Amino acid sequence: MPRKLPPHVERNHVKGHTYLSFRIGKGPRTRLPSDPSSAEFREAYAAAMAGETPPARAAMQKDAPGTIGALVTSYMQTAAFISLRDTSKAGYMTRLETIRVEHGHRSVAGLTRDRINTFILLPYADRPGAALDTLKKLRILIRHAIEKGLLKHDPSAGIKRPKSKPIRAWTDAEMAAYEERWPLGTKQRTAYALMLGVGTARVDVHRMTWTQVDSAGVGYTRNKTGVAVDIGLDTGLRAALDAAPREHVTIINTEFGRPFTVDGFSGFMRDAMTAAGLPLDCKPHGLRKTLGRKLADAGVSAHDIMAALGHTTLAQAELYTKEANRRRGGQRAVTQLNDHKANIHSQTASERLGKVVKTGGKSE
Repeated sequence: MPRKLPPHVERNHVKGHTYLSFRIGKGPRTRLPSDPSSAEFREAYAAAMAGETPPARAAMQKDAPGTIGALVTSYMQTAAFISLRDTSKAGYMTRLETIRVEHGHRSVAGLTRDRINTFILLPYADRPGAALDTLKKLRILIRHAIEKGLLKHDPSAGIKRPKSKPIRAWTDAEMAAYEERWPLGTKQRTAYALMLGVGTARVDVHRMTWTQVDSAGVGYTRNKTGVAVDIGLDTGLRAALDAAPREHVTIINTEFGRPFTVDGFSGFMRDAMTAAGLPLDCKPHGLRKTLGRKLADAGVSAHDIMAALGHTTLAQAELYTKEANRRRGGQRAVTQLNDHKANIHSQTASERLGKVVKTGGKSE
């Protein structure tokens, strides 16, 4: 029987070998020593629990030429990778390191569509989001390999993008449950109000400062697109900010008075949502979708939704207005049906007026 492992430690089976890694939820994996009883393992596990970044692997220097591991190292030295924003770069590094750990020994020239599907994507069959991100990063590596002359064509051509379930908007019941659990004045409520009232992503809200807020609204630049956004203060956000303590430069802070990291803020919101009894498919980013839905339901134009949410194309905003039009159309259809039924009943009743009811007796 396999030895029971500590919390968040999992076994990974790669090419006949078993490796141990540390992982919380669907976050990044951190490689651990293979012997869970060793002092080396205990030290690495304690560091991972504390959120410390492990040192670069020595294996990075041993990747054989022509392997995926060597290709990852080469790509990380390109201007395309170096010029990425820090937050984007962190996400790239996490996925690229996973590809290196699990497939770094494979030959670039030996990549085929069948091998990519079988060995690289199939292990993520139950995690379409991870499969999609892996395919995206692998295609970046493949383009780099073609530029370097390691490949003549794209072996991933023809592979369908895994369909991941889109993040949904919060329901009215979920918002009510969260607000009941976290009243005004708590930082959980303030964080929620910022994401709902401004439509920010976690990377935009976790370091938002009081200087970005004034009586007219909130101004910030979207980290993902670089689009500047200025949005007014709705009543819910105004009430939350008025009740929030102003003790630091940033609006939301840890218990130690420091700004959250992006991942730390995500964990903070997930804990708050769990305490409110919300389901796992309810995501913090869904509050951005909720604002889009509420704006569309209020009849706001696609152009104004685009400005409020910082979209780069009108098509993104039109998704909200189209959904709102469908909801309104469904409501109008049922209302018209009910009116039609009521009209029929009214006509039937009027036709009976003035008629003599027949009886079974004989007339005299």
